[in-house]
Amino acid sequence: MRTKLEIASDFGNREDLAEAKSFFLVGIGGAGMAGVARLLKGRGFRVRGTDLTASAVTEELEKAGIQVWIGHTGEPIEPGDAVILSDAIPLELSPEVARARELDLPIYRRSQALGWLLQEKKTIAVTGSHGKTTTTGMISAGLRAAGMDPTIVVGAEIPELGTSVVDGIGEFAVVEACEAYDSLHDFDPEIVVLLNLELDHVDFHVNWENLRDSMTRFVNRAKVLVYNLNDSGASEIAERVGIRKVGFDPSLVVTNGEMRQKGAHNVANAAAAWAAVQEVGGSVAALEGIRDFGGAERRQQVYLDRDVAGFGRLVVLDDYAHHPTEVRASLGAIRKGWIEQGKGERLVVVFQPHLYSRTAPLIQEFAEALDEADLVVMTDIYPAREDPIPGVSSWRVLEKVTRPGLYIPARQELPMKVAEIVQPGDVVVGMGAGNIQDFAGKFVEEMGRFSRERKRVWVAYGGVSAEREVSLHSGRAVYKAVQELGYETRLVDLHAQALGKGDLSDLVGPDRPDLVFLALHGEGAEDGVIQGLLETFGVRYTGCGIQACAVAMDKEATKRVLRDAGVPVPSGVLLRKGDDIPEIELPVVVKPNAQGSTVGLSFVHDLIDLNKAIERAFAHSEEVLIEELVVGVEISVPVMGDRALPPVEIVPLYEGGYDFANKYTPGYSDEICPARLTDDQLDLAMRQAVMAHKALGCAGLTRTDMIVTDDKIVALELNNLPGMTATSLVRKSAETAGITFNELVDWIIQDGLKKPL
Repeated sequence: MRTKLEIASDFGNREDLAEAKSFFLVGIGGAGMAGVARLLKGRGFRVRGTDLTASAVTEELEKAGIQVWIGHTGEPIEPGDAVILSDAIPLELSPEVARARELDLPIYRRSQALGWLLQEKKTIAVTGSHGKTTTTGMISAGLRAAGMDPTIVVGAEIPELGTSVVDGIGEFAVVEACEAYDSLHDFDPEIVVLLNLELDHVDFHVNWENLRDSMTRFVNRAKVLVYNLNDSGASEIAERVGIRKVGFDPSLVVTNGEMRQKGAHNVANAAAAWAAVQEVGGSVAALEGIRDFGGAERRQQVYLDRDVAGFGRLVVLDDYAHHPTEVRASLGAIRKGWIEQGKGERLVVVFQPHLYSRTAPLIQEFAEALDEADLVVMTDIYPAREDPIPGVSSWRVLEKVTRPGLYIPARQELPMKVAEIVQPGDVVVGMGAGNIQDFAGKFVEEMGRFSRERKRVWVAYGGVSAEREVSLHSGRAVYKAVQELGYETRLVDLHAQALGKGDLSDLVGPDRPDLVFLALHGEGAEDGVIQGLLETFGVRYTGCGIQACAVAMDKEATKRVLRDAGVPVPSGVLLRKGDDIPEIELPVVVKPNAQGSTVGLSFVHDLIDLNKAIERAFAHSEEVLIEELVVGVEISVPVMGDRALPPVEIVPLYEGGYDFANKYTPGYSDEICPARLTDDQLDLAMRQAVMAHKALGCAGLTRTDMIVTDDKIVALELNNLPGMTATSLVRKSAETAGITFNELVDWIIQDGLKKPL
């Protein structure tokens, strides 16, 4: 992106490039810059450059003998270099520009270098708001078919050429001349092909008059104007210029068969190409070359057209359309060429608007164009160098779309989110001019997950809570079961991985797990933290969602929810640090408000022990709960989905009640299942456990701890990630119900796999 002031004052004269022998290209990995690099290298010049990231393009350039540095730095620039910049490079922030100025080297635009390279050729310059790349490719294909060997410079890769640039030996050059930022003025056209013209690039041209005047100046430098008779913008330019004019009818092109490129807009492109080729002596062979042109990269480019194992038939396309006119034309062509031909059932567009300044005045027009699809998925605007404009967003566009729509702001989430909503028979097209070009390939990779023979289930254990040791045992037990069940599995400590190497990249991409089995306990696990992390990565997990976890971990909040649901709970008081201790009636239970069920727990029978118990609890939590000690039979009731398992009666054998030691030390407690209760009590306990599970919005496997008294059953708390160790209560309860441990683990896995992302 360039300003008019930069263009006028910061760049050297094109003619001075004749003295250069060494060229340094900044942004060399871009399609246009890479083309210039190849032309320069092919003509014997020394060529080097930098780009922000490595890519297939930079790798190909290095194979061609062009040295590329990854990461923008001015260090490789040497005295005598001609420094060529992509228009995407900001002058005041570029280390290469700073280095060039330090060495008193002039800098040049990519268009200046290209115009200089083509100055000895008779240039056919293809310009206009839409269709430039395809038409440039069609003209090139026609001239090549006629044996004229043109030099070709296109703004995208042409698959049948294997490149975007061909340095032919013929007298003609065919170049895509973009009206953005006046770069077309760096070319010396023999023929200008004006496809259409409407206001765009308002960040530079501001209004129609400025754009019209710029195009008029450019066209007047040519000998012949080939223009679209049916386009008002092109026709207005034709009226204002004094050169020979050749109008073409965009609906008419004579061919001996069906064109490979579909849609009325491509018929118009072919008509323009044929009119231009006729001006330089085109033949029937040239016409056939135009008809057979296979298209440019990202112009309805097919990434997938077949049955996907485990899913069904799917078509995936990639398209560059980024203006409402182009979007409407491309979607119309795709519908006609695929849906109406019975090659697909539903058209799904995944669209990324390009530039805030382009989107702002065209919100309604974008919405109407996108209505050509059956389902619209939108991601955030690609800003390039622009700052956001208040009130301009993809959501504004989607609000006006009348078709079903989905807003996915983070582009990186698109492949996994779209994979969740597609149906067999869909035609899915990624569309836009920004980095949405990554979508089609990554989406195809994502859909490959359907064909996995075995689900990939990782077992997360360890964690950062006081119950870490318990989690290590739970994790190993679950991991063994998952292996025996035949899943592809790994045992991972995500907290240690994140805090150690700081690398969670194996949670990203098509090789990530299908499910993470959470064999974790306490803080960082039962409070929704790890669940939030996994949801950010788009990875399913077992158990409750974030909200249910957060509420269940907060014992006071849990009591409020259960009380409202009609489940009896103990009375008590919540203390925060600095609060005065109220008068209470002993005995009581003192415990951290947000910890595992037995961490920091104290049973207080004597007032002299109260302060110590409170201090102990505060060591584990910012809030402490003091509850009445309900005396009765202690039970725990697991719930699988909407089904309660047999209650387990807990009988501690040593002093201290059912504290951490008595809970997790083998032989320290008797666990009797089913609990020694009446049938009515067993039934009530199981019903209340299901009520608690549902009231908190839980999923998967939970366990509710209760006290049974003579006249009621009181719920103490709900554990949303119950232990899975050899002494765990859920294992005992499941076995009593006739469910083996492996069957329990498999049920939890299957339940987690059903969870929507």
